[in-house]
Amino acid sequence: MTLTWTGVNLDAPDPAALARFYARLLGWEIRVEEPDWVKLAAPGGEATLSFQEERNYVRPVWPAGPGDPPMMMHLEIRVDDLATACAHAEECGATLADFQPQDDVRVYLDPAGHPFCLWLG
Repeated sequence: MTLTWTGVNLDAPDPAALARFYARLLGWEIRVEEPDWVKLAAPGGEATLSFQEERNYVRPVWPAGPGDPPMMMHLEIRVDDLATACAHAEECGATLADFQPQDDVRVYLDPAGHPFCLWLG
């Protein structure tokens, strides 16, 4: 038996809009687009990032306080130039999170509120 991890699905109120954000941010292409589900693929690889509609989506809060809807996961994105990557993320529509726990990492929120980290590596 072989098990192969291939990707992650993120819930979103508008999967097509969130997919376009990440396609622009990462330089990935949209491989499948349906009304309630969109799949991106990395160039030349099997890794995918998909977005599915969640009609009852509740935007996570990061960092979450008592009673806040917490993030359930976040994406880690390695960069070779943190300042340039941050400017690119903001041009794509990301918002810099108020709380930044590390000097060599920047936490951003995508348009649906999912946190993701840009880290210098």
